[in-house]
Amino acid sequence: MSESKGASLGSALTQLEEKLREVDERLRSEMRARGFDPDQEDNVALTGPLAKLYLERESLREELDTLSHAKDLTVE
Repeated sequence: MSESKGASLGSALTQLEEKLREVDERLRSEMRARGFDPDQEDNVALTGPLAKLYLERESLREELDTLSHAKDLTVE
């Protein structure tokens, strides 16, 4: 695979990682604001807005994982 394509994947990974950090921090902050312990996110029923952030974060994690695997394949 070309170096340009690898750099493009690297850039996309960096952007996704940043977006994931932002969404994760927003989710944790919103949970604290509503009286939830962010470390218990998998054990509580989240309200609509929190559930939406949770799903967005999980979607970003999946996308990041997929891109990471694609990048690993380009290196081999």
